[in-house]
Amino acid sequence: MKTAAYILTSLLVYLALCVAVYLMLAIAIDYASFRTDIHFLRFKQTYIPIPLWRAAFYTHVFSAVLALAAGLTQFSPLVLREHRRLHRVMGWIYAVDVLVVNFPSGMVLAVYANGLLPSKAAFVILDCLWFWFTCKAVAAARKKNFAAHKRYMIRSYALTFSAITLRTWKLVLGGIFHPDPLCLYMIDAWMGFVPNLLLAEVLIRWKGLTARSSYSR
Repeated sequence: MKTAAYILTSLLVYLALCVAVYLMLAIAIDYASFRTDIHFLRFKQTYIPIPLWRAAFYTHVFSAVLALAAGLTQFSPLVLREHRRLHRVMGWIYAVDVLVVNFPSGMVLAVYANGLLPSKAAFVILDCLWFWFTCKAVAAARKKNFAAHKRYMIRSYALTFSAITLRTWKLVLGGIFHPDPLCLYMIDAWMGFVPNLLLAEVLIRWKGLTARSSYSR
């Protein structure tokens, strides 16, 4: 029988995911007005006239929320046990969203990122790792290596969640230290995903999903 602490932790995690999806959906709805003077776009006026950048931006904004929402079904023991078809369908939606839609659009945005080379490098690395971990997760599932599949999905989703942590760190760092905006953006670009990956590795080891472990459904 699951302990009360485990159940409470699971509920808190899913609550956090639901809040994250809601926040991203709210942002996507705002951008659906296609106004160019709101939120992040206020700082990208130089790039808005570029068709490639504009297409990549709106593609990324509207599709990233779908990848974030798909995670709600990917780590639930109940879904894995009782609704495996749903898990597979949502998993494929997530994979296609990341690999086919978000990777190319994210790379365009990375190349045009604010914050000079440090920020551009951070976002390029983030995008490449997101693609790589998702690819490895899909490949492992096809080989029925479910331990590896879960490891790589945890890492992939940690990077998906950077859509939330990037904005959170910006508020925290900006509110406490009040750094120069350019400096803040360069720091935030790395803080948005590096701590997520570190937490993912801690979670993998805590759950006993290391390369030497076995996991089956």
